[in-house]
Formats: sequence, structure tokens, C-alpha cells
Amino acid sequence: MKITDSQVIRNGERELIDNITADLDWETIEKIFKERHHIAIQDDVEYKQGDIVIYENQVAYKLDFEVKVTLSVLLDRIGNYIAFNTSADTPEAEQKADAVSPDDGIDAEADFVPDEQSDTAPCIDPDMGARENMSQMASQLADMITEINKD
Repeated sequence: MKITDSQVIRNGERELIDNITADLDWETIEKIFKERHHIAIQDDVEYKQGDIVIYENQVAYKLDFEVKVTLSVLLDRIGNYIAFNTSADTPEAEQKADAVSPDDGIDAEADFVPDEQSDTAPCIDPDMGARENMSQMASQLADMITEINKD
């Protein structure tokens, strides 16, 4: 025997969840998320859905959000991994490598195949940091360009 309209209950539940969602402390949520996952939440947080659930024998509210995380991957021109960072990291790779735009006269599409016989072929030394590797590669490339210009 029905004593009220089920739509009234669903609308009340949806309104309750909307009010809870609107009043969330995002600074605290971001802090908990960063401590647990070591990743910072970007500004693009999208609410997906919410529900009333039972968790450990008590009523709880499950709120689903879609969050955006930035992942930066740094690799050299021959495809070797150098570093990566997420939005939670300090921009370590960005500090260690200056950005090069296509306007700088470098063809980002060009294939570079090092001469395997040469001791001066740019390579990554896993025992050195990214800054030292980049510096060594830049020096080696400068030497190679000088050689090319002599011909």
C-alpha cells in the first residue's frame, strides 16, 4: 500500500545530495586526495552522480566526480624516456628543460638517428640527472653541428 509518490522521495533525495555536493570543502578534499594518491586535482572537476548508500552499517552519501590530472612526459628526440611528472609534482622536468618552439628553427618532426660508431652520439646516461644529460646532449649536438658546418 503506497502512502506517497515515489517521485517526491527521489526529488527530495536528489535535492539533499545536490545540497551536500554544493557545500563540500574542496580544499580538504584536494588535501586528502593528494596525500593518498600523490596527485593534485585540477580545476576541471565534474560532478557525475550521487547516491545514498550503506557503509559499515550506517547511511552514507556516495558522490562521484570526474577529475582531470595533468601528466607531462619528457622524452628525447630519438624516443628515450627522460622524466614525467603529474600536476602534484613540482614542475621538475619543466625546470630542467627549456621549451623549444617550432619558431626556434628546430624541426620537431625530423628523425634523428645517431651514428652508432660515434662516441659523440647523444645518449641518456641513467646515472646522471636530467639536467646533466640535457647539458651533455646539447654540447654533443653543438659539436655535431660544427662538424656539419665545416663540410
